[in-house]
Parts: sequence; structure tokens; C-alpha cells
Amino acid sequence: MAGILDLLNSDLGKQIISGVSGTTGNDSSKTSSVLTMALPVLMKAMERNSSTPEGAAGLMSALSGKHDGSILDNLGGLFNGGVDDSVKQDGAGILGHILGSKQQGVEQVIGQKSGLDAGSVGNILKVAAPLLMGVLGKQSRQNNVTDSSGLGGLLGGMLGGNEAKNEQNFLEQILDADGDGSVVDDVAGMLLGGDKKSGGIGSLLGGLFGK
Repeated sequence: MAGILDLLNSDLGKQIISGVSGTTGNDSSKTSSVLTMALPVLMKAMERNSSTPEGAAGLMSALSGKHDGSILDNLGGLFNGGVDDSVKQDGAGILGHILGSKQQGVEQVIGQKSGLDAGSVGNILKVAAPLLMGVLGKQSRQNNVTDSSGLGGLLGGMLGGNEAKNEQNFLEQILDADGDGSVVDDVAGMLLGGDKKSGGIGSLLGGLFGK
């Protein structure tokens, strides 16, 4: 199964980056940086949320209904006419549901590293969240995911399975950033390579930081 960062490097991913960049008025390389950091975090949060029966049932319902992947069928139409406000509202709802009280801290961490303010990061994520759900919806259909264990396998597979323990710990730390500055600084240090024990993060986040 292709990982989420493989997706960003694909033709579909490039189309998403270009479209999100144009829609939000942000530089495409910074938009790419934000998505490269944010999508694994969002998926990790979904994996965490779907570990409960209620969370798994809610996500399965979304992926088999509104977020079945059809949004990806006409990206040209989605972006060329300007992304509809309903898509952004949907994205805001998805982010609030997935990240909850962690949303502000996550946006701050990603903003610090990408060189954008947290508001710009939030705008990028509002457009990207429905697209990520569409990707998951499409993958769940292709892999005949019908229950919580299948859902966990899908999310874990796209995150790189259990092979990337450092990356998993790193994602957990970003999700625990609460905006008070201390954890944010710690995680920003990890992103900058300050924590040598977390060298494996580079494999998850690719060559994004020029390391």
C-alpha cells in the first residue's frame, strides 16, 4: 500500500499541492512543506481516534458516505473555479473533529517550521482535510475495508506500519503540542534535527528539511 507521502509525490499529489497553493494564496513549496508535515499528523490523529469503537464507527460512516473519494474525481473543477466555501467549512469540521483541542498547537508547530503563520497553515489544512478524507475513502473502497480492524490496518499501512517507531513517537508529540510553547519548542527542535535520537524522522518527512 502506498504511503501518504508517496501520494504527495505522485501526479495526484502534485495536483493537490498546486491547487491548495493557488486556493490559499501560499507559495507552492511552503504549501508542500505544510502538507508533508500535516498529513501524517492528521492520519495519526485519526488512527488514535478510531481506536475506540465509537471513533471507528464514525470514521467508517464518513468514508462510506460523504467522503467516499468522489472529491478526487474532478480536482480540476474543484480548484479552477475556486474552492467552494462548503468544502472549507467541511475541512474546518474535519480538523475540529480529528484534532480537537490540539488543533491550535499543531498549526503553530507546523507554522514555525514551514515559515508560515498559524492562520495560513489552518487555511491550507481546511482545504486539504476533505481531500485527505477522499484519499482514505478511495483506499478503503479499493481494499474492501468494512470494520475497525481493517480501518486500523489501512491507516497504519499508509503511515508506514509499525516499522517507523521514531516517526510514530514524533507524530504523537506533535499531537500533544498544546500551544503553551514548551512542547512546541521541543517538537520544533526535533524537526530541526536537534534530537539526534529521532533521526528516523527524516525518512518519514523525506528531504523536506534539506538534511
